[in-house]
Amino acid sequence: MGTKKTQLIVLVGALILFVLLFIAPKSLSKLSEVDLQKQKSQKNELSSEANLSVFLTIALKNTEPIKKAQLENLISQKKYDTLIVFWDKLKRPDLAAHFTEAQAQLNQKADKWLKAGNRYYYAIQFSDDKTEIPVLYQSAMRCYNKNLALDPNNIDAKIMIASCYVEGTENPMEGISKLKEIEKIDSNNVKLQLTFAFFSVKSGQLDKAISRFKKVIQSDSNYIEAYLHLADAFEKQKNNSKAIEMLQKYISKTNDITAKNEINNYIEQLKNNIN
Repeated sequence: MGTKKTQLIVLVGALILFVLLFIAPKSLSKLSEVDLQKQKSQKNELSSEANLSVFLTIALKNTEPIKKAQLENLISQKKYDTLIVFWDKLKRPDLAAHFTEAQAQLNQKADKWLKAGNRYYYAIQFSDDKTEIPVLYQSAMRCYNKNLALDPNNIDAKIMIASCYVEGTENPMEGISKLKEIEKIDSNNVKLQLTFAFFSVKSGQLDKAISRFKKVIQSDSNYIEAYLHLADAFEKQKNNSKAIEMLQKYISKTNDITAKNEINNYIEQLKNNIN
């Protein structure tokens, strides 16, 4: 229960929504061994041109005839903004990402490609179809690569490509190598350090994660959400005293009254569990 409550605290006021959606590694803990093997097989079969056309076709088939005709008309007229809004409202971020990429293809601007890549990456955690997840990773990587073709020095795109390698391919070490290359150039990059930190948490290397989160604070003292991640890591180590210390530091720096009250309540619970 402790970890779950800490995660709820982290979410108070949507303070770290960007981190959770675009940086934090997506958990594969819910997948069965069969699912994982299926994903590995699918990864081998996918190419850089993998897309969501099949999933869009299925979605359209399940749409009432009048609405389907309207959507097909919007597609033919390349009304991508309207299509993105439509699929977002239906809670299909995957298809919204598909049309965000179509929009980028139309405009051919670096920021549009980055946005499309982020959209695909964001959609991964919401997909219940295990056959779609490898396609989403491939699509995200394709968009990030197209961003880099136009903006070769975009560190965010490089970090996200590396993340996709770690999480969505059979060659995670290639992604780690890419991240380390970035670190040689920009070791104080907050997004880079967070990416390393979350991968360390996921692999159970909590000491390394703590070191990375501390470096985030050193690089950007305004990124106070790092104290919440530190508290979570210390709690996972059963070090409630340090977890409380981190939570108290967060309280001292935030103006969010709701967050302060929630965290103070949780601190009292942690105090009762200190040996």
